[in-house]
Amino acid sequence: MSQQLSALERDVGAPLLEKAGRRLRLTDAGLALVEHAVALLARAEQAEAELERLQGELRGTVRVAAFQTAALAFLANLLRGVAERHPDVCVEYVEDEPESALPALALGELDLVVAEEYEHAPRPRHAGLVREPLRADPILVALPPAHPLARRRRVPLAALAGERWAVPRAGTGFAGMVVHSCRSLGGFDPDIRHRSNDLRILVALVGSGDAVALLPGLGHQEGAAGVELREIAERRVRRSVFSAHRHAAGERPTVAAVRSILNEVARGPGKI
Repeated sequence: MSQQLSALERDVGAPLLEKAGRRLRLTDAGLALVEHAVALLARAEQAEAELERLQGELRGTVRVAAFQTAALAFLANLLRGVAERHPDVCVEYVEDEPESALPALALGELDLVVAEEYEHAPRPRHAGLVREPLRADPILVALPPAHPLARRRRVPLAALAGERWAVPRAGTGFAGMVVHSCRSLGGFDPDIRHRSNDLRILVALVGSGDAVALLPGLGHQEGAAGVELREIAERRVRRSVFSAHRHAAGERPTVAAVRSILNEVARGPGKI
C-alpha cells in the first residue's frame, strides 16, 4: 500500500493522506482523487484492523457523529457502556447532521455515524459505507396544551393549515419531511415562522403557544414537557434511524465494539 501511495503522490505532486491526531484523513489533493485515495485509505484501515487484532486488547479512539435527537436519546448510555466494558477505548462525539456526516464518514473523518432518512427522500448511497438499521421513529404532531385539537388522540395535518410553524433549518431531512407531509397529507404549505435544529427549542416554541411542530418520537416516548404530542390522523409518518461505517473501518475491533454497544442501546427496551 505504501508503494502505491508513494507512486500516486509522486504523480500528483502532493500528499494524499495526512495525520489527524492518531488517525488518517484525506488531504485536499486526496479529495480531488477521491476514488484512488479512498481505496488507499481502506487499505490503511485494513492494516490498522490487523494491528489491533494482533495487540489482543481494545485500545484506541472511535470518532462518532450523530444528529441531536439521537444523541440526546442514547449517547449517555453508549458512553457509559463503552467505559464499563472497554475502558481503554475513547469515544469522541460530534453533533452533525447526516447531510454532512455521511460524506465525512466516507472520506475518513469519522468512524461511525448515526443518521436518519425518510421514505420520500432516501439518502444517497456512498460506496464503501455499510448501513445497519437501528429503529423506526414515529413522527408526532406537537401542540400547545391549550390548543383545541390537543384533546384529540389523532390530529389531521389539514386542520393545521392556518397555524404558525416551527421547523428545523432548511436543507435538513427533517425540515424537508415537515414540508412534504404538510403538502402531501394536509394540502398546504406550512407558514414557517421559526427555524432551529435544536429540538428543545422547537418544544419551547410550541409550549409558548407561538407555533405548532412535528417532533420525532425518539426521546419523547413519555411526552415532552409543556406540549401535547399526538399521532398524525391522515396516516403514520416515520423515519428510519440507522448507523453507518466504512467497510474497512468496521473490521477494526474497537469500531466493532462501539457498534455493538450502540446497537444494544438503540434497540434495547428501556434504553431510549
